[in-house]
Amino acid sequence: MTEDKKEWPKTVEEAVDRILSSMPEKAKERVKNTPRENLGRFHFSLGLSIRNNFHIWFNKDLLRSCRSLRPCGSEYMFGDEASMIIIEALWKKLNSNL
Repeated sequence: MTEDKKEWPKTVEEAVDRILSSMPEKAKERVKNTPRENLGRFHFSLGLSIRNNFHIWFNKDLLRSCRSLRPCGSEYMFGDEASMIIIEALWKKLNSNL
């Protein structure tokens, strides 16, 4: 099933909220309990899902939002980097109730 472009998340926060709304509790716990420096282990699972389901390469609004959270760098952003920014934001939100 392909999402209509108007339904794509436009911000990192919106992407995180969508992920959380459909993510099983066990998966939330797995991400939450993973040390920040090991979040790369989700690159080929959750990251791939983010890249594909949110049409990361074509979703200019979401890419712009991801770039705004990057400390510095060029205007160009790879989909892999954008999905990791979203995973980190997800991790932060899951751990914000500590």
